[in-house]
Amino acid sequence: MKKLVFAICSCLILFSCKEEKKNLEPVVLWESYNDSLEVAENASHDIGRMQYKLIQSKVLDKNDVFVPLYAEVSKVTEEQYQTWKPFVLEQDIPTIQANIAKGNLSYENLVLFYLYRIYKYELNNLTTLNTVLALNENVVDQARALDTKFQENPNAVRHAIYGMPILLKDNIDTNGMNTTAGAIALMNNAADDAFIVQQLKKNEALILGKVNLSEWAYFLCSGCPVGYSAVGGQTLNPYGRKIFETGGSSAGSGTAVAANYAVAAVGTETSGSILSPSSQNSVVGLKPTIGLLSRSGIVPISSTLDTPGPMTKNVVDNAILLSAMTGKDNADSKSVATDADYLSSASATASLEGKRFGAFKNLLESDTIYAQTISKMKDLGATIVEFEAKQPGLPGFLSILNIDMRNDLPAYINAHVKNKDAVKVTSIQDVMDFNNQDSLTRIPYGQALFKGILADTTSAEGLEKIIADLEVSSRSYFDTILDTHNLDAILSINNYHAGYAAVAKYPALTVPMGYKISGEPISLTFIAKQFQEAKLLALGAAFEKGTKVRRMPENFVN
Repeated sequence: MKKLVFAICSCLILFSCKEEKKNLEPVVLWESYNDSLEVAENASHDIGRMQYKLIQSKVLDKNDVFVPLYAEVSKVTEEQYQTWKPFVLEQDIPTIQANIAKGNLSYENLVLFYLYRIYKYELNNLTTLNTVLALNENVVDQARALDTKFQENPNAVRHAIYGMPILLKDNIDTNGMNTTAGAIALMNNAADDAFIVQQLKKNEALILGKVNLSEWAYFLCSGCPVGYSAVGGQTLNPYGRKIFETGGSSAGSGTAVAANYAVAAVGTETSGSILSPSSQNSVVGLKPTIGLLSRSGIVPISSTLDTPGPMTKNVVDNAILLSAMTGKDNADSKSVATDADYLSSASATASLEGKRFGAFKNLLESDTIYAQTISKMKDLGATIVEFEAKQPGLPGFLSILNIDMRNDLPAYINAHVKNKDAVKVTSIQDVMDFNNQDSLTRIPYGQALFKGILADTTSAEGLEKIIADLEVSSRSYFDTILDTHNLDAILSINNYHAGYAAVAKYPALTVPMGYKISGEPISLTFIAKQFQEAKLLALGAAFEKGTKVRRMPENFVN
């Protein structure tokens, strides 16, 4: 039977005997390459920040990531992969669980299916998305343990996330895998599980690995490529490698889900960092209300605005992943408990009949896909209220990020970094000094935003006023429209209104609505009031069911 063949090395032999290994050269699955031609090809790209300086990481050896699990993955045959494929590829969690219950595959098979795809595409320099930064070396054994547990009591009540392989953005602390935030300064950062990871494990999800991101959640350099980090290199969009932006900062989460590298992924957002990459990669992304999901154990930008959130191929999976991460975290002052039934909200019975939405007149006039989508929603029974509203400014928004990060990063390092002898930085100034020691490798696009953090003189009192004023003005902006017209949600595009939703602390759900003539994805974004995630998921599910526009990136179908 045909075994998995890698683009770089196709004739490797792994020995199980440790004595034999001692006399052999280390296994090499991947070799670095000269990316200068690719960089040159993008030098004239219409989007300035896609005129890359580099694509390949200068510090990450992919062998360190992929060799530990190679003995398991290399046993998978192409025939096995093709057998599992219809039961997994693009399927939602309830369907996958049903296939496992029927005996069509196991949790071990599920993990190996995704690993096979990751190895197949990420070890080939012609197809890599530079998405995967770390893999859980124990994940196959953990899947086998869940298979045994399931077989012993198949009728036990379990969370729907049971046995589902999940990828995490690499600013989320995960025991056994370093948390880098894409920064070389944190490459050795070992930490215990973030609260949301504890919740995922409590509900018996499988943490498959960690994925790339815009370094420091895109709060380091100004005008630099989204999806770039010094640790992982340039994340690429599966719908058009080096053609379309990945969105950021949760670039790895969006690209990995789009390419079917896992059932789902977790991203984080301060302002647009879930909505943007979800939209750019044609996946469903939810930016929850601040406090619905804990932020402790996540490398911060802003304790005022940060939140993790689920990124999935469909709305029902989004509801399942969200519910698997909720819970009151006493270490996060904004954390709340919830008993909301998100899965029921995203059920197949969801409908747009009688629902009321607000649509931006300027977007209806300027974007044909948005206009066509609004027309389709009318056909599905929705009432659309077109409106014009003067957008408030966001004065002082940058100072929220500046002052919060200046305070929150040292607090994170002090509370969560376990090996402080290996992580030498304790402040923004420390990180800047560290970066300046090798600027070509550590900060090829500079660190202008970090300089701005140190230069910001906003006082604590001034910051409180900025936060309060922006919350009031942004809530008034949304609430006036919602309340005047008795709307269920406001309809935006991608992350167009992410900044206002951020400072209002309102949730937003983005769902694929189509593709431009170029093939670039575009999404419809639903915005509602605080803690109305269940409503958003119901609306999103009904919209998804009525439109069914998402399609896989064609170069990742096989």
